[in-house]
Amino acid sequence: MSVQGADVLVIGAGAVGRSLAFALAVADPALRVVLAGATAGSSDGAASGAAGAMLGALGEVTDRTGRTRHGRLRTELAIEAAGRWPLWREQIRAHAGPAAPRHDGYGTGTFMVLNAVSSAMDDASHAAVARTAAEYGLGCEDTVPADIPGYRPLDNDRALRAWYLPAEGFIDARAWLTTLDAALTALPNLTRIPPGTLTVAPGGGYLVTTHAGVFRAPRAVVAAGAWTTPLLQALDPDLPVVPVLAAAGTAVTVTGPQTRPAVVRTPNRAYACGLHAVPQADGTLYLGASAHPALTPTTRLTAGALRFLLDAALSQLDHRLAAALIARTHHGNRPLALDGHPVIGPTSREGLWVASGTHRDGLHASPLIASTLADALLAPTTTPLPGPLAAFTPCRELISDLTVKEAAAEAAAHHAALAAESRMRPPLTGSWPQALTDAYAARMENAYAAMPDGYVPPPDLAPLAYEDTGPALAELAAAHLARHDRARP
Repeated sequence: MSVQGADVLVIGAGAVGRSLAFALAVADPALRVVLAGATAGSSDGAASGAAGAMLGALGEVTDRTGRTRHGRLRTELAIEAAGRWPLWREQIRAHAGPAAPRHDGYGTGTFMVLNAVSSAMDDASHAAVARTAAEYGLGCEDTVPADIPGYRPLDNDRALRAWYLPAEGFIDARAWLTTLDAALTALPNLTRIPPGTLTVAPGGGYLVTTHAGVFRAPRAVVAAGAWTTPLLQALDPDLPVVPVLAAAGTAVTVTGPQTRPAVVRTPNRAYACGLHAVPQADGTLYLGASAHPALTPTTRLTAGALRFLLDAALSQLDHRLAAALIARTHHGNRPLALDGHPVIGPTSREGLWVASGTHRDGLHASPLIASTLADALLAPTTTPLPGPLAAFTPCRELISDLTVKEAAAEAAAHHAALAAESRMRPPLTGSWPQALTDAYAARMENAYAAMPDGYVPPPDLAPLAYEDTGPALAELAAAHLARHDRARP
């Protein structure tokens, strides 16, 4: 099979990969860009096709966010990305032309409710959203929960307070991926191929081999989401890139009694992005989302995740949805790095770049990541990425803004929130409530103590540490730390 030449290979066709391929091809019409990956509509378990696509700068803010350096950097990244969406969307739709869906579900406005179906960490995060909004000059308005359109929780799950965040955006992820595909099809210097095998080319550069052909380029960007690490390890097992794991998520799209004008959500809680309802382009309603970390991507949703999601959504958001028809279920694997932060930029191997580890922020941050990486790839020399992305280089030291004790305490708080949202009520005798709190803390402390020196799992990965996957997580972390040490100059 003959080898076809290209200038840049983009491996992975989620929102980040497609956006990067578009940004590169538009920036230089003479550049030959090859995008390898599945097309829209495939059921490959990728995060983008299952996303709720809240384009919010404040939605991910928690009490911890403002207390850590990298948490603040992530907020700055989200705010900058949010500012790029209006023009980015117009540019993509202009290239897509008539092939773009007429409606893509794009809108602004989010109601964040504070109810008691969680732990006290919701109170702290709800307050942190208001502080962050004031700090960055973003809108955050106190609103009456009963006046929120489409919000009809059970009485014992009702919110007592709510914010309205007028600038927080949202979009129908499925419609957006279709729009991206139409824009990519219109670019004559971009070639789409199915997923393939990435290898080092003899004499330099990289090869991607698929049943549709073999392509070679001096530069390659791996933007393969939760599948990033296996690709990199097959390419170079000694490459000290921070490993990317998976965070499996389940969501459903349902019909509803009315069209919703805005997102309704809770703060982040229980290892997840909070409960949320997102209006879709066709008038349906997206309900999300469960979250459970995994060492490798998962292929199907579980009955437990679906049951938990529906119970929470019907009781906390709108009990009338009990009569709704389920239009579609969604299952995706969010790319979650070993230290919980993005893995973006050039690696220590010449010509090899990575854009992954974005967890829940990939689609939202895609305009910023794509534009920034495109500029860097087209620059005559390789320099650090500008702004917040500079802190998230692929071959960095593992980030740990929390001590072991702090991380274990926060993980215990998330676990308590999960128990509360699952309606677990301790016996009201003796010291049972405090005994359970102490038990959560002790379990987390034991799990964190079993990790190798130099690795503090972020709270999002705590379930991997305290469940039977703990030894495997510790082994993965130890192997990466050893690989990183060997690569030191």
